[in-house]
Amino acid sequence: MPTATVNTSDSTPDFILTSFPGLEAYRHLLSIPFIIMYSFAIVGNIAIIYIIKLEETLHTPMYILLCILAVVDIGLCNTTTPKMLAILLNDARSISFQACFLQMFFIYFFSTLESSILAVMAYDRYIAICNPLRYSTILTTAAISKILLVLFLRCAILTGLIPIMASKLPYCSSTVVPQTYCDHMPVANLACTDITINSYYGLSVAFLIVGMDVIFISFTYIMIIRAVLKLASKQARIKAFSTCGSHVFIILYFYTSGLGSFLTYRFSKNAFNQLNIVSSVLYLILPPVLNPAVYGVRTKEIQISEGFIKDFRKNTYWKCSSPFVLV
Repeated sequence: MPTATVNTSDSTPDFILTSFPGLEAYRHLLSIPFIIMYSFAIVGNIAIIYIIKLEETLHTPMYILLCILAVVDIGLCNTTTPKMLAILLNDARSISFQACFLQMFFIYFFSTLESSILAVMAYDRYIAICNPLRYSTILTTAAISKILLVLFLRCAILTGLIPIMASKLPYCSSTVVPQTYCDHMPVANLACTDITINSYYGLSVAFLIVGMDVIFISFTYIMIIRAVLKLASKQARIKAFSTCGSHVFIILYFYTSGLGSFLTYRFSKNAFNQLNIVSSVLYLILPPVLNPAVYGVRTKEIQISEGFIKDFRKNTYWKCSSPFVLV
């Protein structure tokens, strides 16, 4: 097992990421479910992007946002999972100083950007249900592009300062990070100086991005529920609620698991036990797995994409009719 190195405040030490405490002997076995989840996440999100790109009838704001969410999910799981699998399979726990804080930035950037996309998707559902006649005039391509640009810059700037501030701290003793990735508080806690400002800034960013998104989504769905309950037809109410069902499920999991992981690392005296580390890892890996599964299963337009079926049959026919294929 790698040992912590002693460094001066002027050095940039390599960090040592830990596996799951007490389960090191089973790390190869533990890698199997994570490999499966990672494969599902990559294949599922690429399939969503491919289907939406191929099928012209899906070139609407709702599916464009779903496509962007899939891109963010691919980025999110690629930020943490490959390194975690390297730890489980090859015991490659060392990560350079620069790579650690780069990973920290992308983790927070993609996770906050996912929150922002979910908020825009809630707004899309609000317009579609509460103001359907003006849907195409409100959610134009230009409007969506401007909204996404603002959210992109918000996430990049606010989260970008987290690793910058943490990298300026002096790390002069232990460099063993009690986590499988470079999370802010586990890394900052290794500094041999006061980290109050770093902690408060992290809390501020969480509120300014995730907190504001939660407030916006809550308000949006209150308005949606009010509008749906006013519908005269019971069948219309059920149909309206069903269009939001998958989105609500993803929101509930993403925010409840994220809130639990966030609060644990700041206020729990036993934050770095097996259960908390596993839950924090699943918080980053499961949404990319669940999103294509939930949206793909519940969205009929994606299920019956004619363009995808035709393209699949075309490629399959070409492969089967090729003289180089052995039958």
